[in-house]
Amino acid sequence: MNSIFANPEKSIAAKLIIATGLLIVVLSFLFWYATLKKQEQDIMSIAVKYGDSFVNFAKESTHNSMLSLDKTQTQRILENLSTPEGVQRVKIFDHKGNVEFSSDQEEVGNEVDINSMSCRGCHTDPVTGTLSPSPKKWSKYKDKKGSTSLKIVSQIYNDVSCSSASCHVHPEEQKILGFVETDLSLALLDEALFKQGLALTAYVIIFVIAVSLFLGIINYKIVTNPVHKLSDGMKQVAGGDLDHPVQIDSIDEIGVLASTFNSMIKDLKAAAGQKARWTQTLEEEVAKKTEEIKRTQTGLIQTEKLASLGRMAAGVAHEINNPLTGVVTFAHLMRQRCKPGSDDAEDLDVIIEQAERCAKIIKNLLTFARATPSEKGKIHINNVITKTMTLVKNQEKFHNVKFHMDLADANLVTDGDGTQFQQICLNMFLNAADAMNLRGDITVKTHQVEEKDKP
Repeated sequence: MNSIFANPEKSIAAKLIIATGLLIVVLSFLFWYATLKKQEQDIMSIAVKYGDSFVNFAKESTHNSMLSLDKTQTQRILENLSTPEGVQRVKIFDHKGNVEFSSDQEEVGNEVDINSMSCRGCHTDPVTGTLSPSPKKWSKYKDKKGSTSLKIVSQIYNDVSCSSASCHVHPEEQKILGFVETDLSLALLDEALFKQGLALTAYVIIFVIAVSLFLGIINYKIVTNPVHKLSDGMKQVAGGDLDHPVQIDSIDEIGVLASTFNSMIKDLKAAAGQKARWTQTLEEEVAKKTEEIKRTQTGLIQTEKLASLGRMAAGVAHEINNPLTGVVTFAHLMRQRCKPGSDDAEDLDVIIEQAERCAKIIKNLLTFARATPSEKGKIHINNVITKTMTLVKNQEKFHNVKFHMDLADANLVTDGDGTQFQQICLNMFLNAADAMNLRGDITVKTHQVEEKDKP
């Protein structure tokens, strides 16, 4: 709770609690004020009714003594009426304001000022003496001791019993003969009202505190705690932790928000897993491609070596071809000089045959080693295989290797680059010789496949 009110401008809970608390305080104050005013009005209404009853009782008590003009009896009655607790004064004055009788004998004979509280209830204008159409019978004021007092003034009308009495000195046309005025102390009522106000204030304070605590607890359970859980969950997700969903079981808006947040966590976790799988697959593909690149690079190096070797072999073959041509030429010349069937002629035939054989090998080697651009054309498969076999069978690697040729009688022709196809055949022969440790048999077989027999 301390963290909530440490920075209230940054806390929704603090704003809700403060706003709710202020609303409760204002409403409680209005309720307290309205209740006190209502109690005060009710008490004043009761006091006024009591005062009216008291004044009427005073008029009835003095009615006979005033009819008989017994002033002593009337004075005694007023003095007796003022003895109960709470009755401060009772007096009777005529319509001109002259005090005829009073429980306070010092007031007898005085004249009531028209501006006084006793007259303001009936006279709206003290100068002209204009009467109010609805005179006020009572008024409240503070006495010299500071206590609240109630002044009630009631008219004494000239009724039939007064106007028809033989002793009456007032004409019948005079409607109001005088007034009975009493002052009642409301000190006890003020004390009771004060105690009720204190009690009501205590009740309101207790109510405000209780409701504030209750709302604070409810707010903490419904708003603050779930919001803190959501905040902690968001911090965990921001840190990469997707294994701890927010545990909020409510079905209100915050519960829906938590459920949506948990769904987002699941989606993020699934996306992270998919990303990890993609990363692993990518790493595997990169490793595979790297291995392929390495193999390709090795093949390129080997190809470059073979190309270099081919260029060197072509140079050597070219150098050998020139003297070999001279040998064949001079051998033919010497053969022409020899007698047919002689030993020298036979030896020269062997020399010519072997020299032409070497020339043929050198020609095939030059054809294979020559760097020509790729050209598509007709390839006679059997011829290419035969040339390639002739090229390699006299190499040292193939001295212990026997070739078995089973070539189809049909003219096998296809479209492609003859040089590249010959290189393929050469690689196959070299790989076969390496695979059997330079010793064994290599069988080469060709046959024609019909279109319907293709797999």
